[in-house]
Amino acid sequence: MKRSDARECAMKLVYEWEMGGDGGEDTRLNLLEIQPDDENKPYVDELVAGVQAHADEVDRLISAHAIGWSLERITRVDLAILRLAAYEMKFGGTPSAVAIDEAVEMAKKYSTEKAGTFINGVLGAIMRSEIQ
Repeated sequence: MKRSDARECAMKLVYEWEMGGDGGEDTRLNLLEIQPDDENKPYVDELVAGVQAHADEVDRLISAHAIGWSLERITRVDLAILRLAAYEMKFGGTPSAVAIDEAVEMAKKYSTEKAGTFINGVLGAIMRSEIQ
């Protein structure tokens, strides 16, 4: 499994968590069409746990840079993608360009036609102002 596939798994679990789920093993088996392999399962778990642990700070970053958009107005899929990428950029040690590129690709796959541009803009603003 590639890292981009592992990120997609993590995004789906973050989405499920946003919707009130617990991300338990049953959910993982039913939600993910591709299961993380032994090598990537710890990475997926780390990403999901990191987003959850830093949710308040990640949401503040997104809110500060999604000009004219409240968190409630952002679609849940886009918010899951933004949360994952913002976490990776700020806390996960992933280079910002990689996190942004992966997020835009997920948006193209899982969201609307305009989502990639929106996500790129928000994450680019975060990168320019917050991430050193």
